[in-house]
Amino acid sequence: MIKAIMKKFALSREGAKGFVWAVVACVVQDISFMFPVGLLYFLVKDFLSGNPIPTLHYYLYGFGTLGALLLIFFTAWWKYNATYFSTYKESGVRRIRLAEKLRKLPLSFFGKKDLADLTNTVMGDCATTEQMMSHYVPQFWGSIISTCLIAISMFAFDWRLALATLWVLPVTLIIVALSKKAQVYFTRKQSEAQVDVEDGIQECLDTIRDLKSNNAEKKYLQGLNKKIKRLEGRHIKSELGSAMFVVPSSMILKFGIATVALVGGMLLMKGSVSLITFFMFLLVVSRIYEPLTGTLQNLAAMNSLQVNIDRINDMENTPELSGGAEFNPNGYDIEFKNVGFAYNSGETVLDGVSFTAKQGEVTALIGESGGGKSTAAKLSARFWDVDKGSVTVGGVDVKTVDPEVLLKAYSIVFQDVTLFNNTVMENIRIGKKGATDEEVLKVAKEAQCDEFVSKLPDGYNTVIGENGSMLSGGERQRISIARAMLKDAPIVIMDEATASLDAENETEVQTALSALVKDKTVLIIAHRMRTVDGAGKIVVLQGGKVAEQGTPEELKAKDGIYAKMLALQSQSI
Repeated sequence: MIKAIMKKFALSREGAKGFVWAVVACVVQDISFMFPVGLLYFLVKDFLSGNPIPTLHYYLYGFGTLGALLLIFFTAWWKYNATYFSTYKESGVRRIRLAEKLRKLPLSFFGKKDLADLTNTVMGDCATTEQMMSHYVPQFWGSIISTCLIAISMFAFDWRLALATLWVLPVTLIIVALSKKAQVYFTRKQSEAQVDVEDGIQECLDTIRDLKSNNAEKKYLQGLNKKIKRLEGRHIKSELGSAMFVVPSSMILKFGIATVALVGGMLLMKGSVSLITFFMFLLVVSRIYEPLTGTLQNLAAMNSLQVNIDRINDMENTPELSGGAEFNPNGYDIEFKNVGFAYNSGETVLDGVSFTAKQGEVTALIGESGGGKSTAAKLSARFWDVDKGSVTVGGVDVKTVDPEVLLKAYSIVFQDVTLFNNTVMENIRIGKKGATDEEVLKVAKEAQCDEFVSKLPDGYNTVIGENGSMLSGGERQRISIARAMLKDAPIVIMDEATASLDAENETEVQTALSALVKDKTVLIIAHRMRTVDGAGKIVVLQGGKVAEQGTPEELKAKDGIYAKMLALQSQSI
């Protein structure tokens, strides 16, 4: 049962156990509300008996009332702890579990999901699940179970009045069951529209500079308004779809009171039932539907919960990149052996790629845009797993090593630099946890950061804004280079590392990089021929295949693709 609950509601084992206890607490509290009804029944029975009520009975009713109040208080306290506190704790566990999952997923997963969708799952779906599991779902199942238990006891008094009371329950539950498929459909469409709007808003904020510069704001906002209108329409349809089932269900429950009064009145007139029994059923019927009526108001939300859970499970069930915790390579040569790779089926990016990037040597990957240069570099660091062939580091297949263990051996400078809304000092220190200020300042100076940092208000303690918004592209790239220099890993990958630098700064940074790459395995991706002319080996990728490879001198003498690229760039300069 615990495993079934874990799968049904995307809970941990402790969360599933907490859910069971929450349902039990809801059942006990619902039943506790029947104790005052029982006291009132016996009190009226004493009054209708025609005999003097013994003094002891007054004490019993007094203590019974106090006991009922205390029972309701303690069951309410238990229910509150079992539903709210345990759910909030489980919600924290779920978010941490998803964060850990995201940390271990291959980049191919993020390529298929946009940021708004992922954010909506981690924040929105988790928040919705938290609210449902704390406010509605345990209460719903608790009300069903408590109603059934009370119904069984009612048959012990009079089966005819019990049937008059309970016939509405199966009808209501059938309506609930029939509504689920429709509610899931409405909620799924609403969720898709919600993600579409969030994606549009985020894209607008990210591209506001380009929209303004091209006078495209009005047109873009018109499209965004259409998405918002669509979401508004989905909300209305969802509410109407809910009302189609909730309103009839609530009305049918009210018919239970009418049928008890009608059947009980007829039986009372025939003398088939006593007045006190009839009175008791009127009391019970006034209370028995209350828990279920409350939960039916949130029927749509409960039925739609499966959509949120499915999105969470979709993330949790995605295969992780796993591997061993030991990485003991024989040197750091990177070897591609007949590697084939595609991001999507039918779209080949690399096909039969083979080359070796030797330790202590700079290997440059060049070629036309879309030729597979960046893909090859990222495959070497196991950002994805190859489809065919193998990539080895020091003779160890990277597929066999845990990605986090493997990446300790890599320093990577991407073309698109990512910085954090923190100080310059802390942005560089990411390269090496616990690095001293002196170590940070040393690599910052070597990466030519001093020049622009000295002009910032607080120097290296200046907070540079979201993704380094206070800095230019070249300044951001130099911080990224300093970060890689601080890490000082045996393998260095540079994807257009100096693309945003002017000629003077590029020369200075190249000098610093010369110290960084000494005795290391270096993969450089570049379009500037001056950047790769000093490489020990050049691999030309064209159409996902190795078109040429060798030293710069060998490729110049061959007068092939590299020689033509060099000539064209010289003419351009």
